[in-house]
Amino acid sequence: MNSLAGFVVRHRRWVIASWVVLAAVLSPIAARLDTDLEVASKVTGSEAALVDSVLTTHFDSPFARFAVVVVTGIPRVDTPTGGAILALIDSGIVARPGVSGTVSYLTTRDSMFVSPNAGATFLVVGIDPKAGRADALLTSFRQATAAIRALIRDCSTNQRRDAVACVGVAPGSAPAVELRWTGVAPLNADLRSLSVSDGQRAEIRVLPLTIVLLLLATGALVAALLPLATASLAIVITLGVAVLINGVWPLSVLLANIVTMIGLGVGIDYSLLTVSRFREALRSGLSSDEAAVTASRQAGMTILTSGAAVMIGFGAMLFVPTNECQSIGVGGIVVIGTTVLMAITFLPALLATLGTRVDRGQVMRLHAASNPLEGWWRRWGTWVVAHPWTALIAGSLPVLLLASQATRLNSDLPRGDWLPREIESARAITDLAAMKRDGVISTIRIVLVLPTGAAPLDESAWQAVRKISARIASDSRVARVQSLVSVVPTEHPSPMAISMLPPGVLPTLVSRDGSELLLDVFPSTGPDFSDLTKLARTIRELDAGAVGGLPGVRLLVGGLPAFNADYRTAINSRFATIVLSVVGLTLVALMIGFRSLLVPIKALVLNLLSVTASYGAVVLVFQDGHMGGLIGLDQPMNAVFPSVPLIVFCTVFGLSMDYEVFLVGRIAEARRTMGEREAVVEGLARTGGVITSAAAIMIAVFSAFTMGAFLFVKSLGFALVVAVLLDATIVRMAIGPALLVLAGKWNWWPGDRNVNFPGETRSNATHRSTRRS
Repeated sequence: MNSLAGFVVRHRRWVIASWVVLAAVLSPIAARLDTDLEVASKVTGSEAALVDSVLTTHFDSPFARFAVVVVTGIPRVDTPTGGAILALIDSGIVARPGVSGTVSYLTTRDSMFVSPNAGATFLVVGIDPKAGRADALLTSFRQATAAIRALIRDCSTNQRRDAVACVGVAPGSAPAVELRWTGVAPLNADLRSLSVSDGQRAEIRVLPLTIVLLLLATGALVAALLPLATASLAIVITLGVAVLINGVWPLSVLLANIVTMIGLGVGIDYSLLTVSRFREALRSGLSSDEAAVTASRQAGMTILTSGAAVMIGFGAMLFVPTNECQSIGVGGIVVIGTTVLMAITFLPALLATLGTRVDRGQVMRLHAASNPLEGWWRRWGTWVVAHPWTALIAGSLPVLLLASQATRLNSDLPRGDWLPREIESARAITDLAAMKRDGVISTIRIVLVLPTGAAPLDESAWQAVRKISARIASDSRVARVQSLVSVVPTEHPSPMAISMLPPGVLPTLVSRDGSELLLDVFPSTGPDFSDLTKLARTIRELDAGAVGGLPGVRLLVGGLPAFNADYRTAINSRFATIVLSVVGLTLVALMIGFRSLLVPIKALVLNLLSVTASYGAVVLVFQDGHMGGLIGLDQPMNAVFPSVPLIVFCTVFGLSMDYEVFLVGRIAEARRTMGEREAVVEGLARTGGVITSAAAIMIAVFSAFTMGAFLFVKSLGFALVVAVLLDATIVRMAIGPALLVLAGKWNWWPGDRNVNFPGETRSNATHRSTRRS
């Protein structure tokens, strides 16, 4: 660190220019993030993903991928006027590039498309797999339906009476017509778009508060803006790098929220520590260059140790086979790595250039010799040292009580209507629910694989499909099962009957080589994703050979409910392994950093306590609904998204280590000239203000994300707020110091005499060892 710090200070202009140029180059690339990154959720190697692949490669179906257009505000479709309007809508959608076909009341005369309430219907719209990503096509599709809606309204209100365009649209027949898209692709696109806009609004909300908190922490405008500028540059660079990585490894746009949250929080944390050390060095009489080198050396190893711990948590997420978790892992690693590098290169170079100007714009003298904040922390430290058991018990009880609620954590998709009401796809589901047809978007798609040598028109295969369809349809959660045997009204296979099917039906239901058949299961219930996930699992458990009487026949179950089942399995099956891996690797990293056994173990236990307490808070607020109205919840969710506990663990476990390393590193440094208890007091006095200020900023950042409409991001932000709040106050400022006091010199075993603590040079360590001897 001495060598690096000296190099950075000597070549400060080149260092600063390099980072600025890098950010300038990557900034326009980062702007492509919303359009380039994936919006669809994926579980690599899952059965649902296999079904999607089979449908698009083995079948010639125009509905391998599909969305739903919900139409409201028109006459019944089984009336002449309603039918004419539906025909106008259908023709406008079919003509759009990327649409491979439509199914509606026009093509089927199926009562499923007739709403029990007048004035509503829906169309199933096939999406051509060769036309590109479904979410990218959706913008074009929505433009088409917006134009159709405007035309129908104009015709209905006599604002336009073009005989050709308005054919069949009687005056006053549909003045309030609405066309809304929903289904897997529209939901994914809308939710991801909402998460991005929530993130942007959160940034706008949090920036003024962050500046105020930084002013309170530093007392000077320049010193306050430096951490914010460093964190902002790190975020821009990370987002640009993410877009470049996306070219070879498809990433989810959800990483944008995580990068912003973590980049602002951790970037300000590390920068605030460096700026604080620099100003201390200036006040001790060092020159600007010497102060920059000292700050980089003292804070640098602390930041490297802390950054390594945070990256371990995010790195573990790369081993979860979902694109969201892997994307969050990539985003977290890149933003932490960038932040660490900037904190030990860009920021010291900038500080050396600014020198004493870092104190310009002073609004309060927080860093005078009689600093009241430091005095308060010194008094608190003195009390903790004098009453360690009291501090330990009083601090532990409320945290343990909250952590005990985590035993009730239900890791599943929330029940009820949790989709944001402002997105079009969610409003369309509400329309479908009013029609009692909301199960259509949760169609379970089953590929029935025939044994070798069997053909769809074989009597044995035909009867197997009939029996399997009947077994599935007997479930009360199923409204109907559509298959080859359901569209051909014969008990036995009939080539003549099959030849009379409308064009496109046979290639939709039978693969090109005849070895696979499609069964579409339409649920009778609406999109209660938890119940439908159980239905998908029930179907997977069927012994298809025994039920159908055809040995060797197999079922591959896909569709949204099956995907949700695969997603939960992918998360839960790896949770314990990831936790053990992160704990083990972090223990090794801390043992290397502190040359101690007890300090790392204590840090890990406290980290686990903070994480578990945050789980308990999520259970009480989101799962049970207590005080949920304060953050915009209308009802208890009864469950927590499966990936939230994993993301919270991997994120919080690393972030919590920041404050442990800050505090213990300073205590270790103080032990060079002080006794054990005095060092604890000194460490609390010197870092208490920095830790709580940094935590307050991080809490402000995370809180801004709890105000969004996307429940997933809201619950994630809330869990991080609780974890950081508890960790930076009760856990690190009371429980942690009390344990250090009680353990005494055993904290530093076995490296007590020869350890190089974070920020300490070999010569300092040698001097300390000699002095003690």
